[in-house]
Amino acid sequence: MKRKGTLRQILLITDGCSNQGEDPVAMAALAREQGITVNVIGVLHEDTPEYQARGLREVEEIASMGGGISQIVYTRQLSQTVQMVTKKAMTQTIQGIVNSELQQILGNDYRVDDLPPEKRGEVIEVVDDLGETMDLEVIILIDASGSMENKLATVQESLIDLSISLNSRIGDNQFSMYAFPGKKKDVELLMDWNGRLDSLTTIFSKLSSGGITPTGPAIKEAIQAFTIRRSKRSLIRDDASSDEFLEESGM
Repeated sequence: MKRKGTLRQILLITDGCSNQGEDPVAMAALAREQGITVNVIGVLHEDTPEYQARGLREVEEIASMGGGISQIVYTRQLSQTVQMVTKKAMTQTIQGIVNSELQQILGNDYRVDDLPPEKRGEVIEVVDDLGETMDLEVIILIDASGSMENKLATVQESLIDLSISLNSRIGDNQFSMYAFPGKKKDVELLMDWNGRLDSLTTIFSKLSSGGITPTGPAIKEAIQAFTIRRSKRSLIRDDASSDEFLEESGM
């Protein structure tokens, strides 16, 4: 069976403004160029409106340049928002792919909305089917700056809920997770690629909050992680092709 491809997403959960390293908006644009969607959930400070306004602008700019979705949320609403943003971003990305295919066939000005109703319905079914069957790779970037300390327990619960909600998909789900700042460097790997997020309780118990917010370096690290994963997958495919050639050749 032919594979239906892989959706690659960065899910950034933060409550503040970056203040260390590369520009996160520029890093988000770079991710988009490489076929990676950057989605951002901004966790609000209810008592600091000036800080909140600055953070809101950055959240929106990162998601816009990363081709993804931004959502501002209070901590208590985080679980539903994490699920909604992930699934909505999947659908948006697939719709973009389908629109691109239609433009190649019918011309650059064509969109799904231009199709007759019955054909439009068929395309929507295809989008829904791909949303269930395409493989999904998500790198989760968690702001562990000092102001997030009281929110991390809710972040943990929200990510476990996300994993459970995606379990029913036919496509494979793979997650990787980083915190910024880490204990010894700007960005720290918390969990390497894994199909489930059940181990988060152990991971989060070891997480410590820091003062800086190196959002740009975190996005840069995620891009590099996707690049490495893609390279490894290419090597595996090349090896498999070589094995098939040897078998077919009787060697």
